[in-house]
Amino acid sequence: MKLAVAGKGGVGKTTLTVWLGDYLARKGEDVWLVDADTALSLGPALGLGEDQVPTPLVRHKDLIQERVGSGGFINLNPRVDDLIDRLSLEVREGLHLLVMGTIAGAGSGCGCAPNALLKALLVHLVFQTSQHLLVDLEAGVEHLGRGTVSQVDGLVVVSEPSLRALNTASQIGSLASDLGLKQQALVLNRTDQDFVLPKDKSLPQVAAVFPPLDSLQKRQQSSSSVLDLEDRERIDALCEQVLNRFS
Repeated sequence: MKLAVAGKGGVGKTTLTVWLGDYLARKGEDVWLVDADTALSLGPALGLGEDQVPTPLVRHKDLIQERVGSGGFINLNPRVDDLIDRLSLEVREGLHLLVMGTIAGAGSGCGCAPNALLKALLVHLVFQTSQHLLVDLEAGVEHLGRGTVSQVDGLVVVSEPSLRALNTASQIGSLASDLGLKQQALVLNRTDQDFVLPKDKSLPQVAAVFPPLDSLQKRQQSSSSVLDLEDRERIDALCEQVLNRFS
């Protein structure tokens, strides 16, 4: 299963990405989390310190030069099959982290060297690996507008019950549909169960509603990690609802 997770900034898409990955890993699956957001929040959400997070691929200048080149001689199909293990970290059994950084212009024909390598690696992960893949996208609609993840199996759109967040979710869903990505699911975060979606919004079908969690709020006062919360059993049940939408 290869999924991308998108939404307005601050709605909890990175948190959900971690919860989905952790849930699958504890079920014995091999899971790869890809941080494709400039905020680079997946590592901290997994409980990693700054010195533990893998260096983003966009900062490996020598590697980019070696595989892609520069100037007017750019290899748009570089070898990347050996880079996954080299640039990733196994956070816990079955749960791996790969930090890409921004995939600027992927899908739009951008020929810049860093982007060529980023795009090639993402395509390899989507088409050539059997692992579960969860891509934490840049906040907003930028990635969908560039066609970055048009070949994944599905898109999880995360939103809070606010007008701005729902407007962004609607834009994301529409852009994804235009790219041919019809498999979509909406996850409402920090939302009461009796919340009613506005009828004038074109949104993916709701897969799960995550309520405000006291254990998460308490944890965030002292740690960036969102793992192993007291509400884990409840979180697991909701993650299963989300994943079942794509099975």
